[in-house]
Amino acid sequence: MENRHVNAIIVGAGAGGGVVAKELSVAGLSVVLFERGAWATYDDIDTDELNSQRAHALSNGYGPDNVRNKRVKIYPDGSSKIVLPTEAYSNNAACVGSGTVSYGAMAWRYMQEDFKLRTTYGHVEGSTLEDWPISYEDLEPCYEKAEWELGVAGDDSQNPFAPPRNKPQPMPPFSHNKEAQMLHDAALRLGFHPFPIPMLRNSVPYGGRPACYRMRTCAGFACPVSAKAGTHNTVIPIALESGNCELRINSVVSEIIVNDQGKITGIYYFDANNKKQKQTADIVIIAASATETPRLLLNSKSKFFPKGIGNENDWVGRNLQGHAYTGAFGIFNEDVFDDLGPGASVAICDFSHHNKGIMGGGMLANEFIRMPYLFSDIRPPGAARWGAEHKDFQRKNFKKVAQVIGPYQEHPVFDARIDVDPLVKDFWGIPVARLSGFRHEKDVEGCKFMSEKAELWLKEAGAIYTWQNVGGGKGLSGGQHQAGTCRMGNDPKTSVTDKWGRVHSVPNLFIADGSLHVNNGGFNPALTIMALGYRVGGYIAGEWSKGNRFK
Repeated sequence: MENRHVNAIIVGAGAGGGVVAKELSVAGLSVVLFERGAWATYDDIDTDELNSQRAHALSNGYGPDNVRNKRVKIYPDGSSKIVLPTEAYSNNAACVGSGTVSYGAMAWRYMQEDFKLRTTYGHVEGSTLEDWPISYEDLEPCYEKAEWELGVAGDDSQNPFAPPRNKPQPMPPFSHNKEAQMLHDAALRLGFHPFPIPMLRNSVPYGGRPACYRMRTCAGFACPVSAKAGTHNTVIPIALESGNCELRINSVVSEIIVNDQGKITGIYYFDANNKKQKQTADIVIIAASATETPRLLLNSKSKFFPKGIGNENDWVGRNLQGHAYTGAFGIFNEDVFDDLGPGASVAICDFSHHNKGIMGGGMLANEFIRMPYLFSDIRPPGAARWGAEHKDFQRKNFKKVAQVIGPYQEHPVFDARIDVDPLVKDFWGIPVARLSGFRHEKDVEGCKFMSEKAELWLKEAGAIYTWQNVGGGKGLSGGQHQAGTCRMGNDPKTSVTDKWGRVHSVPNLFIADGSLHVNNGGFNPALTIMALGYRVGGYIAGEWSKGNRFK
């Protein structure tokens, strides 16, 4: 039996897709929300750090699985390799809520300058640095809606560099643990401006969910009490309760359907039984990640779109960005670990912009609690990586090491890209994503600058030995914070969508994930992806109410 025609298909139930599903379904549109994974629970991996979303040691905690999923990676020397989700995969979770199930839940707004980097810093040779077609002020109401509907704990009044807002965060910030308080006091002595990190995590009961009880296994794990806000426990349940949204899990979308008149009419997908199915709709919204969204567009070829949908000017899959994480470590005489999770709670934005000779910058913060397996990879330069000396360091210093780290705002590069491999296919016979290209050479300069500030901060806090961990090397970016591969813009020759996330050449096809980012800011992008979900979903719902069917 054929599936019933609906108003909207949404591909991907993550930060963007979950929000769009809620916006459209409560507005009265009939929606089918597709998710390649299933519902995830805390009990799936419990506190097993070898299966967490960060460790990738035994498996990939919240999907995708190694058996059916693969990608191709082209390395700087020109060699290529098939990589699995537990390898150099540039991973996205595969479950309802996607990365919002297991993320660290930092809830950053991008700064005003982040939306106008070209205006602020000018042309950078070798980079596609550009302004967004929208301003911070355009997105501010959507940031606010995300903060209040999902729930954010924070206090931007303590951050003098925060962009303007019309309403405070709905919950008070978290108190500092021992490490964060030590760093807070040191920052003040240095003349920096420390403040509590905004979190999509309940500091008090909110939204029918309890307060966080601050366990150590947070980033990389699901929350056992649902205190951490993701789309799976906030907006998606609202969409389902509306009666207008159907969620299809374990459903892998393979192609966007183009009819004989060149119109988008729906999608093909493989259901939970791996049977190929068809779903038609008036509108299609892709929110599958900055890797999987361009892959789907490029795999949707026809006589009308011979190079893939939206790819008339070869911009689909280009400008892949992530974050070059950079910072420093410090060893202290006394224990700085007090087991009060999630660990990260203090940050500074003193170096996010307007650093002499540097494009952009980023925030710096203390890190989430590192479980013993992850800590085993943290060693000073020249230290033993195996054997008795390695184990001795682990035992003596696990509670004595602090880290200050941050995401440097990378330069977008046209040749850093996602395309599809002509030979390699996944379990379902779909051509896989192929990752290639390089970071911009100037990224390492910005990372070195930030790492120096991080080391200075640790020394002021009393570290007896410090070392830098400088990011921004020559290899390709686009890890868990991947973005930029279907950027929005006013000119179809240099962008994939318009300012509402609508693909320039297709009136009823939208994108609502990190692919839209013209740059990725110097912050974790989750809240910005959610805000763009509200903007795209709100636009579609508003136009639909006026009778616009996007034909």
